[in-house]
Amino acid sequence: MEHKKVYQSHTIHRLSQSIVLEGPLTSEHFRAYTMHTELDAFRRPKDQQVALLEIADLPEGRILIARDAETIVGYVTFHYPDEMERWSEGSLDDLVELGAIEVANAYRSMGIGKQLIALAFANGQFDNTIVFTTEYYWHWDLQSSGLNVWQYRKMMQSLMESVGMSLFATDDPEICSHPANCLMVKIGHEVPHSSIVRFDRLRFQRRIMY
Repeated sequence: MEHKKVYQSHTIHRLSQSIVLEGPLTSEHFRAYTMHTELDAFRRPKDQQVALLEIADLPEGRILIARDAETIVGYVTFHYPDEMERWSEGSLDDLVELGAIEVANAYRSMGIGKQLIALAFANGQFDNTIVFTTEYYWHWDLQSSGLNVWQYRKMMQSLMESVGMSLFATDDPEICSHPANCLMVKIGHEVPHSSIVRFDRLRFQRRIMY
């Protein structure tokens, strides 16, 4: 399968700041920058940069970043689902996960997350792909945001809907473990019906419940 990767960039101007949004980046390009110290939602910034470098080199992997000069202040990742999760069981080469999105606290009022995702989907780069994201409340930065679980869920849902992703039902145990958790999906218009059927089988593996 062809994984379309078209480098694009866009600059946000706000007061005295100019934030560059760009990607997908190669690992060589990504290595030239440093991570903001507040990008620690998943692991220490230096360790996260190593993990992101690995994603950048994957055939299907995509890293898009927001940077203030040479400092990365936000990023979004796309890659195949983790082999430990049910979403990898179908071995679908046109199923890609929006894995992580993170923006440093000081830059969260600039709409960076929304614009990064829009850049990722621009120019039909995912027209031949099923893109999904699993939203778990325990990954959300409730403390720094000042939002409660349902407010944060509404914010994340709105963010994903901005690129045409929709809520999809599933019997996945982790998603079903809390009502705020959710599965959101966008099916590109070039995706064959056979892949959609296989994805539906991944979504529901305990059909006796329905």
